[in-house]
Amino acid sequence: MADGEVADYIPQLASADPRTFGMALVSMSGNCYRAGDTDDLFSIQSVSKPFVYALALSELGPAEVARRVGAEPSGEAFNAISLEPGTGRPANPMVNAGAIVTTSLVPAAGPEDRFERIRACLSAFAGRSLDVDEEVYRSEADTGDRNRALAYLMRGAGSLAGDVDETVRTYFRQCSIRVRVADLAVMAATLANGGVNPVTGDRVIAEPVAVRALSVMATCGMYDTAGEWLLRVGLPAKSGVSGGLIACSPARFGIAVHSPPLDRAGNPVRGVVALTELSERFGLHLMHQPGRHTATVTDVTTALDHPSYRARTPAQRAELDREGHRIVVIRAQGTLEFTETEHLLHALRESTPPVPGWIVLDLDRVTAISVGPAAMLGAALADLAAAGHEVAIAAREPLLDPIGDNVPWIPFRSREEAIAWCEDRLMATATRPPE
Repeated sequence: MADGEVADYIPQLASADPRTFGMALVSMSGNCYRAGDTDDLFSIQSVSKPFVYALALSELGPAEVARRVGAEPSGEAFNAISLEPGTGRPANPMVNAGAIVTTSLVPAAGPEDRFERIRACLSAFAGRSLDVDEEVYRSEADTGDRNRALAYLMRGAGSLAGDVDETVRTYFRQCSIRVRVADLAVMAATLANGGVNPVTGDRVIAEPVAVRALSVMATCGMYDTAGEWLLRVGLPAKSGVSGGLIACSPARFGIAVHSPPLDRAGNPVRGVVALTELSERFGLHLMHQPGRHTATVTDVTTALDHPSYRARTPAQRAELDREGHRIVVIRAQGTLEFTETEHLLHALRESTPPVPGWIVLDLDRVTAISVGPAAMLGAALADLAAAGHEVAIAAREPLLDPIGDNVPWIPFRSREEAIAWCEDRLMATATRPPE
């Protein structure tokens, strides 16, 4: 494919080899897969924008950043002069005007400190120390009059508070940071992994910040073709005029392409074609329904079918044979996200025994519970306790941490121990004299 033109408005970029094509993918396990020209160094350009936006969000919070930079798709070119009437806010942090303001928002003692904080942030995302291509920086500084004009307009409108020349020079240096395509894949994977670098294991940003950055990438990252991209590819993405392109598949992988020839919107032609093909071939679209998952609830039974192995007297065994239906045992597996937790809660609701009753949740094969689903489960168990039931949970201790303290259940190391405890409680209740 020979379509597209190498960017030449920054003279140093015009020397890029149009035949270059490299691709890298980094999984959530930190595994990196490469193909093509993956050793080439190139300037990061606008692919830096979501990461600096994440840095500003981390330092100032979303409300303060939103006061200066919007989050709406502009529908215009990346270097368009487009400011919100009345406030002077640029449309979003993915276009040049918004990125310049975002760079100015990074707290620092001065321009050198601000750039060093940006460089350190991008390095943490990449998992290695990044540096600047000084020739690209000088080329940008010598020819960046349109970005200076944008900055002066925003300064006049009140959305840019810092010194124009210092801010624009910091922005040029940010765009001139050198990367390889695998660096970009690691950076994308860090966003996809909720802010944790899957290669180094370091948390770079908080998970809510990653969610915001990915959201703006999804709606604004591909400039005036963002809508078409989201329809066809369906992944948060960001491109740059040096030919870099990243895309994030949350909780799955980050992928990057480097191919210098650009389309009319400033996106790498072959990169767009390659990721479109991958998305269609492997069903990567965010809205894609992946099909049936492994069953969350694997067994619902009672102590009549699965009594404990504890020795009982004939009288006790007779009591358990009569009333063992009051002890319900539910077994689950896998990771409990929203959908999986809903399945578990439905099984719990459908099999709740009469009061007094006992419920054993066997979560030994559950590998993790997310914070939101943990709150759902905790609330459901609290309702059961308030209704007069007792709950025993068999699980590994760290699994229960997201649910919090003061919980209405008793933890056990195994299902056998939990069932035995419920049997003891049932027999104690049966022999208790009426009040």
